[in-house]
Amino acid sequence: MARTDDHLAAARALWTRRPADFDGPFTTLRSANLGVPPVTAGGPPVWVGGHSDAALRRVLRYGDGWYGTGVDAAEVTDVRRRLRDLAGTDDADRLTLASVVFLTPPGVPAVVPPPGRPLGGEAPTAAGVADDLGRLAEAGLTVCTLWLPVAAGHLEEAMEWVAAEVVPRLT
Repeated sequence: MARTDDHLAAARALWTRRPADFDGPFTTLRSANLGVPPVTAGGPPVWVGGHSDAALRRVLRYGDGWYGTGVDAAEVTDVRRRLRDLAGTDDADRLTLASVVFLTPPGVPAVVPPPGRPLGGEAPTAAGVADDLGRLAEAGLTVCTLWLPVAAGHLEEAMEWVAAEVVPRLT
């Protein structure tokens, strides 16, 4: 994915230099300016997804975090270990580890099956969801995006269940 690396490096150049010059294998910038500079010095945080060694090296080179999809605690632990091994230093510890997780609350019909293991298992309970989230946090996941594969008409009901039943169990 040389093109992805090139584009990430070009974005960093645009975020950090005004005007920016950049020569990459796929991107060339000459005296380029963004219309509005980033609010955050150095640009916004970049989270890079993927499980391959190439993706994890990209996280270490260009990223501020790693982003997974439907991971469990064992996968988060494995990614942390691999990032540390690839970094060869404590550099991997600076990264945010994040993932989207899938949840269909009990009694709420799903419109599509989750593309990975559902949070709390196939028949989630508030305790099971909270336990899964706790294991993910212990493994090093610091940000979790919740994907609810429910129809728009059931979204409020699903979110109310999460707020009333799951959130009070989290510490």
